[in-house]
Amino acid sequence: MPEAEKSTMSLLENAKKHLKDLVAFDTTSRYTNRPLIDHMAAFLREYGIEPVILLDETGEKANLIARIGPADVPGVVLSGHTDVVPALEKGWTSGPFDLTERDGKLYGRGSCDMKGFAACVMAMVPQLVAAKLERPVWLCFSHDEEVGCLGAPAIAEWLAKREVPPMLAIIGEPTDMKLVTGQKGKIAMRCHVHGTSGHSSFAPDHVNAIDHAARIIAMIAERAGEIAESGPFDHDFTVPHSTMLATMISGGVATNVTPDLCSFTFEIRSLPTHDARAELEFLKTRANSEILPKMQEKCAETGIEWEEIFAYPAMGDNTASKGFAFFCDIMPEWSGKVSYGSEGGVFETIGGIPSVIVGPGSIRQAHKPDEFVEVEQLSLCLAFLEKVAAKMSEPA
Repeated sequence: MPEAEKSTMSLLENAKKHLKDLVAFDTTSRYTNRPLIDHMAAFLREYGIEPVILLDETGEKANLIARIGPADVPGVVLSGHTDVVPALEKGWTSGPFDLTERDGKLYGRGSCDMKGFAACVMAMVPQLVAAKLERPVWLCFSHDEEVGCLGAPAIAEWLAKREVPPMLAIIGEPTDMKLVTGQKGKIAMRCHVHGTSGHSSFAPDHVNAIDHAARIIAMIAERAGEIAESGPFDHDFTVPHSTMLATMISGGVATNVTPDLCSFTFEIRSLPTHDARAELEFLKTRANSEILPKMQEKCAETGIEWEEIFAYPAMGDNTASKGFAFFCDIMPEWSGKVSYGSEGGVFETIGGIPSVIVGPGSIRQAHKPDEFVEVEQLSLCLAFLEKVAAKMSEPA
């Protein structure tokens, strides 16, 4: 056992130490997360736990899976992602990758979203190992959640293939340590509109890509308004209906040249009960029937190209599942459902593992300069994880 863990350091102090170590790794999604995964794996091996490392096709990104406890009974997943969003914004008053404590808050990129949860899980490892659990605790840490939950599917598939899969996944996204029982899904798309170019003084002879892209964007906004008005609705969500919107656009080369290319991105964030794929196909069909023919009247080589950037599924309400029933007496206060994404929908849809979201920190502190997690939130998380450990120590 490592000397640091043998010491009289409290569980909270250990969590803070782990958080400092984790924040120091710049795991912005565009970089490898291998050094952080190797760090976590080395720590687990010091306690006799041999993790499973799942590499992506490049070998630069990795997921980590570790089991503490028996394999022949259903257990619980503690899930977190290792990547963070960039820390390039102005406004940081301390180094984003150097954890700094001020006034009961721990500042650093990922301290809230969501290395704080990972640090608490790591601090709990000695206690979990010593507890001689009757049911397993699965530690699962993924890559590239921030850019579309890219790593989690491999974890969910791996767990689903176990002889006895887990009965519940607890996703440690920041929820102020309150229970979240639903999450929207998302499809992120890029649309390329191909027109024709020429001197803008002959604009009527050309197919203006920006004009036609704008018409598609108007369709997206129109449909978003219809959904906001007619639903479907679930008022437990922070935004009670699905949303659609364009988020980025580019096109054109000069003020006196008709643009022959315009590209824009858009997203659909959908309730679990709303078929986002059907919405996407409806949009494509409408654009291809109402806009494309007018473009091709002037030039047959023009067109509209649709590119999927990423997608992840929604997470439904799993409070009626057997897994949730097992833990319901220790679950914190319920706070509703959220419109942001998590890996919960991946575990539920791909792995068949019912999921909920509970984690330290506020989502309002994520993705901004001077991101922080309150020390008190880490304390609450550790107290919750101790209750989880106690439940998993009950006779199977």
